[in-house]
Amino acid sequence: MAQLSKEDVEAGQALAVYDLLVHGLSNHVVWRCPTRRLQALYDRNVSARHLDVGVGTGYFLDKVRWPVKRPTITLLDLNEHSLKAAADRIERFGPNLIQANVLEPLHDIGRFDSVGLCYLLHCLPGTLKEKMVVFDNLRPAINGGAIVFGATILQGDAPRSWIAQKLMDRYNQDGVFSNTADKYQDLESGLVARFEDVHIERHGVVALFRARAAH
Repeated sequence: MAQLSKEDVEAGQALAVYDLLVHGLSNHVVWRCPTRRLQALYDRNVSARHLDVGVGTGYFLDKVRWPVKRPTITLLDLNEHSLKAAADRIERFGPNLIQANVLEPLHDIGRFDSVGLCYLLHCLPGTLKEKMVVFDNLRPAINGGAIVFGATILQGDAPRSWIAQKLMDRYNQDGVFSNTADKYQDLESGLVARFEDVHIERHGVVALFRARAAH
């Protein structure tokens, strides 16, 4: 058995802590969007040919009910450590890895029937209107009729508790989040301008969205 490096061990511990804090605690108590709702979003919308953007720890990809036994999964993230962690977690599927910045044009990454962007937008710099360029950059990789879905943490008129606001303020100060100007209305208008059958539901401060690419 290959010996794990100190860096591998520390990275694994950090990811385990992330899953515990975010999926086990923050989603339920702070953001008021239980993790099961995010999992259900994946279960309803993934396809046999899926692209995941901003992969985190691969938590949902590991647990999702795939429509086929051997889906083709591509992971796209700027952070190589996140890519590796997610790839290791779903190694059984042999995922394809792309290290790239989704805020910049993407070239020849393949074509997909579903695209997931869970907890990505609120981490990207700029206003939510500016972040919509993500969907423009992904458009050449999205097949007609494909489902684009995800979740993001909003501010604006999103109802939030004192602790939710304090935590968001801290995350924005530390550069973990960049969502001080992220509003539901900007998410809705940005998606409606680019896709069909747009559906958004809000749970606490989290907006879950789903849309279909035009044929």
